[in-house]
Amino acid sequence: MDQAARIAELEAENAALRQLIAKLEARIVELERQQGKHSGNSSLPPSTDDQQQRQARRKPARRQKGQRAKGKQPGAPGAHLQRVAEPDHVVGHVPDQCRGCGADLSGAPVVGVESRQVFDLPERRAEVTDHRAERRRCSCGCVTAAAFPPEATAPACWGPRARAAAVYLMVRHHVPVARVAEVLSDLLGAPVSTGWLAGLTAEAADDLGPFMDDLRNRLADEPVAHADETGCRVAGAKQWFRVLCTALLTYLAVHPKRGNKATDAMGVLGRFGGVLVHDRWAPYWTYERISHAVCNAHVLRDLAAVAEVARYRPWADALACLLLDAKRRCERALGQGRAQLPAGQRRLVRSRYDALLDEFFAAHPAPAAGWPKGSYDRDAANLASALRDHRDEVLRFVADLAVPFDNNQGERDLRMAKLQQKISGSFRTDAGARHFATVRSYIETGRKHGLNPFDLLAQLFNRRPWMLPAQAAVAAA
Repeated sequence: MDQAARIAELEAENAALRQLIAKLEARIVELERQQGKHSGNSSLPPSTDDQQQRQARRKPARRQKGQRAKGKQPGAPGAHLQRVAEPDHVVGHVPDQCRGCGADLSGAPVVGVESRQVFDLPERRAEVTDHRAERRRCSCGCVTAAAFPPEATAPACWGPRARAAAVYLMVRHHVPVARVAEVLSDLLGAPVSTGWLAGLTAEAADDLGPFMDDLRNRLADEPVAHADETGCRVAGAKQWFRVLCTALLTYLAVHPKRGNKATDAMGVLGRFGGVLVHDRWAPYWTYERISHAVCNAHVLRDLAAVAEVARYRPWADALACLLLDAKRRCERALGQGRAQLPAGQRRLVRSRYDALLDEFFAAHPAPAAGWPKGSYDRDAANLASALRDHRDEVLRFVADLAVPFDNNQGERDLRMAKLQQKISGSFRTDAGARHFATVRSYIETGRKHGLNPFDLLAQLFNRRPWMLPAQAAVAAA
């Protein structure tokens, strides 16, 4: 082989190696980007953070000026025992002899009484009620039997409060069935069957049809609602829990699909005409009657991810500061009883927002071939484009103070579906997941109205489920 041919061969080999190196470098960047994702710069839950990420996000041990103090925060609800006017039992304690001279005090006058009340659980045993239905013969010869109450379904069966306690533990606190059986057996002093427990959630859900219909109708008429979704394992396959909620309503549902088939099956968004707060997930934008509001907590996390690249940090930090400053302005205006920010402040926020996006595109023009897939540049450009295209939705909370800054309400209401899997494992059947969602919707909505979840379930098993109060009563409250 002559020298020219050898040089040509080496140049071709070098060109191939350079292409391979470029691909490998791009792959390394993509893997580093994926590895660097955590709950502070993406939508990943805090439970996915490793120890190093948690340590980095942990607050310093010594509290700095302006940081929150430890313990209960001002205005947060506390929990303490209060004395009752009429206790269940009164026990008197009489001194038998004088602590000074030792004389007998049995006939001495009472000059004062000090009272201390002790709150405790009743004796550990189930209360048994024997229902006896008489049969009586009429003078005509016909024998008529009295009807048993609805809870007396068998010669020996658990009553409404025992059923309520079981579902309360399984659905509200996510305790596995076997452990609920152990807990109730220990507390009630009688054996509790896991098979019986496994059917209770379905029994509760079957009586909630009218409640769920009313819940869907109420949500469709709300001026502002929140939406979110999360994956779950049901019968060995991935399905999706979804939530539509407000400060007073919670509607959970589960569906094998994630897209519009699932949202349509909920039966609300097709009729909803208010403002929907969400995380920019594409299917929500297809509902044209809806006004949209973007969750700015998600935007801040996306900006935090972009800020990890030095050349984008000044822009990302400036936009994050603008959004947080606008949030503080809105909170002050709400405290003053306003429905909107003053017009001058709204114009200031919008003009600064537009200026920051213009600065981004001027400083980082897209190449003719487009940004490389999976690169930090592509992520930053996509985020800036989304914030430009959905400016009105991102700043909806500035235009209307009834719209919150973020979608935390939706995330809080959906988090329990994830916690159920973390504690009790995946759902074994489709029906089991649906029943959980229905009962959880009932419990959480009632709890938001200030009701005790156990009492709500006891009403349900007494065949008198709680129903949503009239809208006029809710508005008055």
